[in-house]
Amino acid sequence: MEGYISDSLYNTGRKRNSLINRRIIMRVLGVLLWVEVCMLLTCVGVAWLYQESDGWAFLLSAGITGVAASLLILAGRGAERRMSKRDGYCVAALTWVLFSLFGMLPFLLSHSVATPGEAFFETMSGFTTTGATIMDDIDTQSHAILFWRSLTHWIGGLGIVFFAIAILPAFSDGSNLQLFSAEAVGVTHDKIHPKVSTMARWLWTIYLILTVSETILLRLGGMGWFDSVCHTFATVATGGFSTKQASVAYWNSPYIEYVIAIFMILAGINFSLYFSCLKGKFGKIWRDEETRWFLGSILSVTLIIAIALVWKNGYAPEEAFRKALFQVVTLHTSTGFATDDYMLWPPFTWLLLVYAMLAGGCTGSTSGGIKNLRLLIMTKGIRNHFRKLLHPNAVMQIRVNRQAVPSNVVLTVAIFICLYLACVFVSWILFMLMGVNFTEAFGVCVSSMGNAGLALGMFGPAYSWSALPELGKWLSSFLMLLGRLEMFAVMLMFYSAFWKNR
Repeated sequence: MEGYISDSLYNTGRKRNSLINRRIIMRVLGVLLWVEVCMLLTCVGVAWLYQESDGWAFLLSAGITGVAASLLILAGRGAERRMSKRDGYCVAALTWVLFSLFGMLPFLLSHSVATPGEAFFETMSGFTTTGATIMDDIDTQSHAILFWRSLTHWIGGLGIVFFAIAILPAFSDGSNLQLFSAEAVGVTHDKIHPKVSTMARWLWTIYLILTVSETILLRLGGMGWFDSVCHTFATVATGGFSTKQASVAYWNSPYIEYVIAIFMILAGINFSLYFSCLKGKFGKIWRDEETRWFLGSILSVTLIIAIALVWKNGYAPEEAFRKALFQVVTLHTSTGFATDDYMLWPPFTWLLLVYAMLAGGCTGSTSGGIKNLRLLIMTKGIRNHFRKLLHPNAVMQIRVNRQAVPSNVVLTVAIFICLYLACVFVSWILFMLMGVNFTEAFGVCVSSMGNAGLALGMFGPAYSWSALPELGKWLSSFLMLLGRLEMFAVMLMFYSAFWKNR
């Protein structure tokens, strides 16, 4: 769940200049890990339901995770209930790493994957809703493993910490605010309720409504209940893990493709706007400039590619529109499903799809990428700069939804985009040093940072990412984390001043 919280909201907790409070960090991490224990036990139930033998792998994983969680809580005894902004950033970054480290145990214990690097990659890809997989034998995996992959998507969609805030009354609202603020970094976020825990419950209610609705619609389209639930988890979280190696193309159903495409779009829109709909303010969605930009971008790119598919590849008009729409939406929302191999499309369409990967979804959605609001702000900033050249004395402000965007927010957006592209460029070089070729290295970088799940060439929709070098899997996992937490929360951990008392 992405969002921007004003600095004025951070004035709770201990003195802002204090050192890291290790006890409260360990206590919170311990409590959060118990959420993962419950997730693992759910998969034990799935294995029992389908009478599969790998339930022991999840049970043992739950036991190991539970012991670690208990030790962390024990080490955090006596910690004060409030935390600083720095503590929140530590919890946010460490939570995703710990969840991936313990979450990879079922893959290793059940021998679903071969190496720790592959297991960590698969788990991080799940929790960050990237959807890239190293599995070449998905159809032969057990129901428990497949459900675990989808469940990691669903919990990671709105955010692991945000999920815990919604269901656990373990912390004061001041601590909840620090946790939410650290995990939900971004451009803007409508605070729909004064209490963070109440806001989390409302947004998770909306999330559940989307989940139940899509599951029923997919079941009506011919999917089994298990596949419907797993694909819904991946769709509303904009993740992309499928229960089939051929992804959504396995069903060869226009109905299923349209249903999933529609729900991917819904998941790519700011969830706060749906709360307004629950209050009867339905027009607020269309009046939102970012939403109009996002939908207009999807439609424009889809039409261009559809025309190219009819003209160059001989597709029928409806099929061309459907295939183009699905692939554009799955990349624009950083989901990662596939119904066609776009590497067989005209090469210029690949650039349009890369743009979709970079743009991502809307702020406040489950999507990754740069976010359309940042692109909208930068576009308006460029337009104002040209106007300023013509009218040097004019006073011009960037306005979004009729509200002026503060200059410090514009600067932060510009820094974010520059840093985002710099990370792509540096990692691009690193992947090429590992032996990945020019085009494919670029695709992997953009896809990992944008949590898109699909890349180019041999990492495109027709292949898994198993051919990525072992070191490349670890680097890709790190990029997924960077993209999911929008860089700053992770990079602060490597900034020496962050650990110093001022």
